[in-house]
Amino acid sequence: MSQNYTLEFKKKIVRLHEEEGRTYKSITAEYGVSKAAISAWCKQFREECQTSPESKAEYDNMKEILKLKRENDEPRKEVAFLKKAAAFFAKEID
Repeated sequence: MSQNYTLEFKKKIVRLHEEEGRTYKSITAEYGVSKAAISAWCKQFREECQTSPESKAEYDNMKEILKLKRENDEPRKEVAFLKKAAAFFAKEID
């Protein structure tokens, strides 16, 4: 049984995958959309980027945001580790 999804919904799903780096599995679990549909929408968007400068710019922005989010993850992990280490050593001093 096929469902009709709005263009806005499809773009939201593509953005979750392309910009936020969400997996097909996590999106499927949250929104109930098949992996095949997500894959097809992402493919369609990438193909659209080849012909539409506006879509290409949007896609490039999504990729840049994802890259920056991934780069930020490492310092966040380091800060969390250092906070835990500081708390551990603070207990040792007392």
